[in-house]
Amino acid sequence: MSRQLADKVNQGILPRQFMDGMTKNQEAFASWHEKFRWNDAGLEEFYESLNNRDDLRCMIIAADWCGDVVRNVPVVFQAMEKAGIPTEVFIMEEHLDFIDQFLTMGGRSIPVVLITDTGGHLLAQWGPRPKHVQEVMIEFKQRNTDREAADYQDNLAAARKEMMARYGEDTGYQTVILKELRDLLSRV
Repeated sequence: MSRQLADKVNQGILPRQFMDGMTKNQEAFASWHEKFRWNDAGLEEFYESLNNRDDLRCMIIAADWCGDVVRNVPVVFQAMEKAGIPTEVFIMEEHLDFIDQFLTMGGRSIPVVLITDTGGHLLAQWGPRPKHVQEVMIEFKQRNTDREAADYQDNLAAARKEMMARYGEDTGYQTVILKELRDLLSRV
């Protein structure tokens, strides 16, 4: 994971600028942001403990039209704020060269959360969604390699429905994201 992203450091926008500038899904994004709760004291303590470190940065490649961004980025924002990790957002369409360095199964899947040191050396990567939700898309892509197949769109719709079921109606998935990020951050 020895990628150098120094040319991207301080080239993004702040989380508040991203939220304020949203032209799609702003209310849904704000709703998930407001619903966020620290339901695990150990997790909250872990993120608070990162305030002692000044060597970490977070870069998020995102777009306001993406449902996974609307669900997942509010959690990342809350975690990084608690951890005191400076965070910047890169709008995918304005940074195609950036997203193309972090394709998921050959596609531009967002959000991509990148943890770097202050010099821009990549330390960890997360996204586009929690592992238990991403499993559905991995299985779909493996079974549906022909985008022109007659049943491709039906199978995609079924996969998206299953992904939404795995996210659930409430905020339980947010703790899953916090744990996945903790596991990454505890190794850097």
